[in-house]
Amino acid sequence: MSGISFRQTANRVLMVRPCSFGFNAQTATNNAFQRRGFESGAQEAALREFDSFVVLLRSHGVVVDVIEDTPEPHTPDSIFPNNWFSTHSDGTLVLYPMCAPNRRLERKQTVMDHLIATFDIRNI
Repeated sequence: MSGISFRQTANRVLMVRPCSFGFNAQTATNNAFQRRGFESGAQEAALREFDSFVVLLRSHGVVVDVIEDTPEPHTPDSIFPNNWFSTHSDGTLVLYPMCAPNRRLERKQTVMDHLIATFDIRNI
């Protein structure tokens, strides 16, 4: 298929609304984006940015499924669900292992239930 260019865009996304976003000591050693000293106001800024981005995406016709995070268990990186799952056009849901113990807790049953109820999941 030389000479043919393909573009892929999403018309639907799942986003996790931050509840306790901030520095994660369990991932800081291998995540260049984690730096001490920026914790103050991080949760509030994340909420503002999240809500603004949802409005922007929806204004462009993107369907946004918003999952409300929960304070317990404490999962400061839960706004990045693309790290632990991906969906595929053939109905496959792929689950990925997470190194940090608190990242493993992001795989909440409510998120899994939403994916299964909303999408045509045929294989996990």
